[in-house]
Amino acid sequence: MRSVLTDIRPLQHSRDFRRLWLGSVVSQLGQQMTVVAVSIQVYALTSSSFSVGLVGLCALVPLVVFGLYGGAIADSMDRRRLALASSAGLWVLSIVLMLQALLSVRSVGLLYVVVGMQAACFAVNNPTRSAIIPRLLPTEMLPAANALNMASFNLGITVGPLVGALLIQGGGFAAAYGADVLTFTAALYALFRLPPVPPQGVPRRAGLSSVLEGLRFLRQAPNLRTSFVADMCAMVLANPRAVFPALAVLVYGGAAGTVGMLQAAPAVGALCAFALSGWVGRVRMHGLAIVLAVMAYGAAVGTVGLTDLLWVGLLFLALSGAADMVSSAFRSTMLQSAVPDELRGRLQGVFTVVVAGGPRLGDFVVGSLAAATTEQLALLLGGAACVVGVLVAALTQRGFVRYDAADPRP
Repeated sequence: MRSVLTDIRPLQHSRDFRRLWLGSVVSQLGQQMTVVAVSIQVYALTSSSFSVGLVGLCALVPLVVFGLYGGAIADSMDRRRLALASSAGLWVLSIVLMLQALLSVRSVGLLYVVVGMQAACFAVNNPTRSAIIPRLLPTEMLPAANALNMASFNLGITVGPLVGALLIQGGGFAAAYGADVLTFTAALYALFRLPPVPPQGVPRRAGLSSVLEGLRFLRQAPNLRTSFVADMCAMVLANPRAVFPALAVLVYGGAAGTVGMLQAAPAVGALCAFALSGWVGRVRMHGLAIVLAVMAYGAAVGTVGLTDLLWVGLLFLALSGAADMVSSAFRSTMLQSAVPDELRGRLQGVFTVVVAGGPRLGDFVVGSLAAATTEQLALLLGGAACVVGVLVAALTQRGFVRYDAADPRP
């Protein structure tokens, strides 16, 4: 059973990683309450899946700009201080969302602006935190650590939307946003207790030349590039999130609670996969595993578009979440093990642009496709495009499929 069940050695090995992970678990709950609250609030104000999709587009540009530049900053200064500053910015923006709900501002434009500012802070915070992890753990524990991080994220997605939907029904949008404000203090405390984490080697001054140096490294890293492309195939072409409010009402005949169930289903699947993730650390062919996982993700999302039954849709959304968890664990490990520490912040910044920016662009793509056709057809076409896209990427870069974790090459 130990070879199958979750590998928790990273939590036992490092007190700092354990504290960082626990803070992330708690703060993710509140953040996911905010995610579902914003989507429901925008749909309540506009009755438009296209407007919900625009939430992702508003976050895209800040994610790209600050993801690249934030990674350069993380390679130039103490990563603990930078993570603290960006986390404080996210906390303040959660307060703004709570206040606009309490004051009944009813401005979609304000929601778009706050989401964009949150994306900017997140784009600095996420690569910084990710660049810290390899300094806390030995390389052989990174796959298990990344599975644990995905579990904390998906636990938030599982519980957060459900609790957020209940809070919205019982106390309005302000209750969900207020819960985010309270839980975010856990992340701030965990970062405050970390020791200083300056970059190794000679720090580079953050700026355009530093960003370009990271991009030049990526040009010479075909395996990393292909892992990014594989994730973009899934998140841009087959991200179902933007159509959840419309699916809940028009297809499944539900309301806010049904939206929460749809939001939570992929994370439930990811957590089930995490519970049986003991095998992840023994897999060496990370590239092949990523290709198979992304294909499974696309097939599962496409199948959701073929059913009018809520329980069937939830089942295949859960399967998509399980496949995404496997893909993410291997993609993160590939990046952390194949990139030198002095460049890790910048490459984590690019990774953040792909991982976080991709779903935002996917919200716009799938939301627009749903507006032009139907929500179900958008999922079917998006899932098929995801499968085809990752197959083309694998055939174009055959060395990616042969990637061996025992000899990590970017």
